[in-house]
Amino acid sequence: MAATDLDQIVSLCKRRGFVYQSAEIYGGFRSTYDYGPLGSLLLRNVKEAWVRSMVQQRDDVVLIDAAILGPPQVWEASGHLGNFSDPLVDCTNCKTRHRLDKLEDPDTCPECGEKNSFTEAREFNLMFKTQAGPVEGAGADAYLRPETAQGMFTNFANVLQTSRKKPPFGIAQVGKSFRNEITPQNWIFRTREFEQMEMEFFVPPAESEQWYEYWCNERLNWYIEHGIPADMLILRPHDADELSHYSTGTSDVEFKFPWGFDELEGIAQRTDYDLKAHAAVSGERLDYFDPQTNERYVPYVIEPAAGATRTMAAFLLAAYDEDEVNGESRTVLRLHPRLAPYKVAVLPLSKKDTLTPLAHEVRKLLADRYLVDYDETQNIGKRYRRQDEIGTPLAVTVDFDSLDDNAVTVRDRDTTEQVRVPIDELLSTVSGRLGF
Repeated sequence: MAATDLDQIVSLCKRRGFVYQSAEIYGGFRSTYDYGPLGSLLLRNVKEAWVRSMVQQRDDVVLIDAAILGPPQVWEASGHLGNFSDPLVDCTNCKTRHRLDKLEDPDTCPECGEKNSFTEAREFNLMFKTQAGPVEGAGADAYLRPETAQGMFTNFANVLQTSRKKPPFGIAQVGKSFRNEITPQNWIFRTREFEQMEMEFFVPPAESEQWYEYWCNERLNWYIEHGIPADMLILRPHDADELSHYSTGTSDVEFKFPWGFDELEGIAQRTDYDLKAHAAVSGERLDYFDPQTNERYVPYVIEPAAGATRTMAAFLLAAYDEDEVNGESRTVLRLHPRLAPYKVAVLPLSKKDTLTPLAHEVRKLLADRYLVDYDETQNIGKRYRRQDEIGTPLAVTVDFDSLDDNAVTVRDRDTTEQVRVPIDELLSTVSGRLGF
């Protein structure tokens, strides 16, 4: 059963080293989090699974890594300087600030309960501004990117020339973005510093609708293939009054979080808005000439844009389970093997010198291909429980019989079943169990 209470996951993540409050020894810094030994691996695996699906397994998408800092002209062309804002109100009673469009009751402060205490709403720009270089002033203004998308648009001509791709083709990117959110909330779901997995898919204008439908289905299925039950996901088309100024159609992949269905990923039809806007401001040509039809056109864009950190939270919530083994309750993360921080744990039955050399040989054998955890502390039952709780799919136990029969015991996380396997067949056995 998936977690129904966010505190279940927050507690597990702190206890086991997935997620820490940033600068905790100084009282913490609101809305920022550090990813510990397990969390950094899980987050990396989420991003690698996305790249594998979006880039590695396709021949029509390439990967780039664009800069985080950018000049004002980029954000002027994209519309972020003029339009990227949220309605902000202040409570005159308790002095707290709130995003008006997210309040359940626009006349009542959620902090102090005072009615009709809000100031008039004003637009609050979400961009983080800084200065580049030693001299302050308008000429040195720079911005931290609020999304990864614009680096793919500004590099459209470069990628087109160097990759020799032609529409339909995509440019993908994974990286950090920054938004000065008024009300960050729900743990790592909405933060001011976060990671995105975005792709801009450039298509002939006449094909945009069919590609939009294709990517909506493709992206929904990706979450299901990686372990989220289908009944915890919906694909929700935006109403007309929700659409961004550049979009003719957007759908969100939403996950059933403890507070209700909320966005994991948006798939948007951005038309030719971005390329035309950057061409107009930069003076550079951002179009495509089709030699077969002798036609020049500005491609339309379909954009699947996912939040890596909130996707990690969804995988954790969906994988969380509590069951009973041999009369004892246990907590288990039933993570997809590709997402699990460690794929295998090597557990010598004893810390005695007679076992540890062989156990380390087994670890080295597996570590050439997989991330392996090695644990020789506490009794074997408690070590199994720890591996279950952090989502490790397989545990390999090296015991005293291993010294004689040159075999080990492989235990399955989900079924707890154990089988004896010769060490020279261990790698193929693990590969077959994990599926890669």
